[in-house]
Amino acid sequence: MTAVSGDADVRYIMLHARDVQFDWAGLPLHYIPNDPVITHAYNVLHMLLPAGENWFVETFKQALPLIHDERLREDVLGFIGQEAVHAGAHTGVLEYLAGNGLDPVRFTDQIHWIFEKLLGDRPITGLRSQNYLVERLAIIAAIEHITAFLGDWVLNADGLDRSGIDPTMLDLLRWHGAEEVEHRSVAFDVLCYFDDRYVRRARAQLLVTPVIVYLWLRGVRFLMANDPAVAGLSWFRRKAHWADWLAGSARGVVPGPVELVWRMSSYFLPGYHPSREGSTVQAVQYLAGSPAARAAAR
Repeated sequence: MTAVSGDADVRYIMLHARDVQFDWAGLPLHYIPNDPVITHAYNVLHMLLPAGENWFVETFKQALPLIHDERLREDVLGFIGQEAVHAGAHTGVLEYLAGNGLDPVRFTDQIHWIFEKLLGDRPITGLRSQNYLVERLAIIAAIEHITAFLGDWVLNADGLDRSGIDPTMLDLLRWHGAEEVEHRSVAFDVLCYFDDRYVRRARAQLLVTPVIVYLWLRGVRFLMANDPAVAGLSWFRRKAHWADWLAGSARGVVPGPVELVWRMSSYFLPGYHPSREGSTVQAVQYLAGSPAARAAAR
């Protein structure tokens, strides 16, 4: 169960996976009309998340036998189920892109190397093995802070509705965002169960933030360089520019730099807890109305 805190009604809900399916047959390659750069900014999510979330699942499975708090164990099991479904949902988008001439494999192979090799299992035992597990849990908690505030942002992004974004893609983004808000405290609580020292979590976020920013920028540039729909444009117009991000944030289709810095840095506050990121009530309300989640419930 996870606490609904920061909301009007404080209660506990049982986290569970929703076996959603999305049909990408009619998806435009640029599903945010006339904006390939911002479309590809979202496509970077689809390239990063499957490998990352599968790694979350495997790491939490290793931690689960060491957790003896029953409520936290229930949260971890729910988290594992949700993250596994997330990975599969985003993989479907990658298959769609590859089938339409935008093959992401050269980029996603590198992401798999990061999670499976660089951060994968190591031939160590004893205290070194447990410390390595906790280091990985700290990295997951740091990443989950980012996904939690992005999930809250996308649930409230009226600019996306005005943009004309493909409705199925918008449902995927908001369904995923809602579940990130719903389970936003789990990774942090697991880390604190093993090690609640400020220095551990702050160090992890100092590592995670520049890596995520670098991979995101690199991913957008990769997609723009390989997008067949913009192949006829000049070299300059096929590059992503900071002005594209600023224009997108002004239209409300991506978070702006000030908001990103503010929400990212909240993780470094000594009294930080992810329950303050977003509203569980809002997340659950969206999931109750999400076309994909409702179809899964049926």
